[in-house]
Amino acid sequence: MEILVIGIGAGDPDHLTLQAVRAIERTDVFFVLDKGEVKQDLVELRTEILRRHATDPKVVVGRDPDRDRTSTAYVESVDDWRRRRADVCADLIGRELGEDQVGAFLVWGDPSLYDSTLAILDDLQDRTDLRFTVEVVPGISSVSALAAKHRIGLNQVGKPIQVTTGRRLAQSWPDGVDDVVVMLDAQTAFSGHTDQDADIFWGAYLGTPDELLVAGKLSEVAAEIEQVRAEARERKGWIMDTYLLRRNHR
Repeated sequence: MEILVIGIGAGDPDHLTLQAVRAIERTDVFFVLDKGEVKQDLVELRTEILRRHATDPKVVVGRDPDRDRTSTAYVESVDDWRRRRADVCADLIGRELGEDQVGAFLVWGDPSLYDSTLAILDDLQDRTDLRFTVEVVPGISSVSALAAKHRIGLNQVGKPIQVTTGRRLAQSWPDGVDDVVVMLDAQTAFSGHTDQDADIFWGAYLGTPDELLVAGKLSEVAAEIEQVRAEARERKGWIMDTYLLRRNHR
């Protein structure tokens, strides 16, 4: 039994690598966790990828458990959510994947960056009798797509970068870095940030027809990003965005 974790890119079907195409072609069963959100265009994108590259694909859908986003115990609530997701995946794999078959999870962006699939599969190996090998196929992340769309490098000469979350940025700018990539920011942590002289390179729905891009000095474009973001979320019912904050821009 083999499980492939395939990065499918940030939103453009052409982000798919040749390695990912070959992995899709040899997959017997595709596992999907339905988030139950208003993201039909992402469902359609996954469907288009399978239409292009899979022959008569078998797609098995499980219900993604709800997550408590109000808990102050953030790490504990995420651990609980991942454990319940793992239980759903264990049921799907145990029922639908034969001993000599290949199953796959199609992961947005890259499986190594703020995605829980690999941790869930590790949990299954530890807690259940399921035994399978895992192969990871890297994908184009929203971070890579953001830099490409703004035609910038992520780092300045000789300087490090840090990838973090909006939750952590809201606490403070990370020590020792001038370039911070921010993901999973539901509360626009850049707004009112103390370092208003920083530059921001922001993007949402990267790689899709709905792609939005804004760049400039934070003090000058923060309000614009907030407005564009709010209008897009209202229109589509959801939003996925990523941005780079840069100090001491040379």
